[in-house]
Amino acid sequence: MRAVFGLVLLAGIGLAGFAVHMAQGYFEQQQIALAQEQQKAAQIVPTVQVYAVTRALEYGEELTPDDVQLINYVEAALPEGVFRTEEELFPNGADELRVVVRQMEQNEPVLASKVTLPGEKAGITSRLSPGMRAFAISVDVSSGVSGFLRPGDRVDVYWTGRLSGMEGGAAGGSDITRLIETGLTLVAVDQSANADRSEAAVARTVTVEASPQQVAALAQAQSTGRLSLALVGAEDETVAQSVEMDQRTLLGITAAPVVEQQREPEVCSIRTRRGAETVEIPIPCTN
Repeated sequence: MRAVFGLVLLAGIGLAGFAVHMAQGYFEQQQIALAQEQQKAAQIVPTVQVYAVTRALEYGEELTPDDVQLINYVEAALPEGVFRTEEELFPNGADELRVVVRQMEQNEPVLASKVTLPGEKAGITSRLSPGMRAFAISVDVSSGVSGFLRPGDRVDVYWTGRLSGMEGGAAGGSDITRLIETGLTLVAVDQSANADRSEAAVARTVTVEASPQQVAALAQAQSTGRLSLALVGAEDETVAQSVEMDQRTLLGITAAPVVEQQREPEVCSIRTRRGAETVEIPIPCTN
């Protein structure tokens, strides 16, 4: 009997120990799971709903309510110009739709910089900043950067002409080249304002965004000489300094120094006769 009681006691102690071990393991698993959930919760960032396109849209397409949907976007990384309500995107409903001015891919947020105002058509006027004007410049394959210009690029404008007869002009009336405007933004190439065009094409005209004063300067320069464009790098924020080049500077020819001739002092005299001799007597010059 005692042996049976001892066996039962040992079995009970073993079962109790096993139960304690299982309970301890369960609590440890729960603590690990809780820590993982807390870690996941800490990684969750706040999001907001913004309108995005449901399909790829090209330049010139109308943006309709069927082309957009609400998506969750990280609030801290929200780009400028998003639309968060339908009233912002379509204030007048389907009566006045916006037009795409820059290509958008599926699920890309709709930005104000990529669409026109409600009811406005895609064109140069939709790309002009307030107070700015559009000015067309005639170009060819040499002056237009070999056809690699597209709307949205920035260019420096050089004028080549002659300043003969003007003070400070090139010696002998030779042609000079001068930088007249820097960092002008192109709003159209030929008749296209599509900034997503990637193929190179030789343009005949480019249209730049300029202030009224710059327009006057460009018009005067274009009527008195030839304009050439230089493409500015996309990430280049430097401002070109004043540049002027003429033929002498290009070839390294320096003008010969002007040697000033020294004037001999003027001597005044009178002649008088003394007997058979003629004598010159110096006198002060009166003129």
